[in-house]
Amino acid sequence: MVASMSAADSIHEFTPKSIDGKAAPLSAYKGKVALLVNVASQCGYTPQYAGLESLYKQYKDRGLVVLGFPANDFGAQEPGTNEEIKTFCERKYSVTFPMFSKVVVKGDGKVPLYGYLTSAKGGEVKWNFTKFLVGKDGKVIERFEPSVKPDSPELAAAVEKALGK
Repeated sequence: MVASMSAADSIHEFTPKSIDGKAAPLSAYKGKVALLVNVASQCGYTPQYAGLESLYKQYKDRGLVVLGFPANDFGAQEPGTNEEIKTFCERKYSVTFPMFSKVVVKGDGKVPLYGYLTSAKGGEVKWNFTKFLVGKDGKVIERFEPSVKPDSPELAAAVEKALGK
């Protein structure tokens, strides 16, 4: 991870851990459009996993990757271990998009990646399933609050536009 949030120029400078605990450099997604989402297994928005998987399947061959970051910052709605989260996502929602180890996305313990994302668009994350659309260059294009579903026309239009660039 980058030492300072403000020093980063793109998400490609960060190396979070995969849900399996291995280093997973986001530089692997250079040239792709990415949708970073802070996810939770026991949230009213949890069914959005299905929509995120559908969005990923629809656009992955055109260069979209969905990246899931479990976080327990809101109402303790992600209490599980990384292994439990992975099993839940695979069994209940057949998630195939990349998932990462649990992180903190707000407040003093916020991981640098989320420091970068929130300083780029909209300030602190307010709830689970906030979505950051990132361009092929690794820079934040747009932010979508949790109420914006993965199958919403506005999100699809933004993804299409980003993929077209």
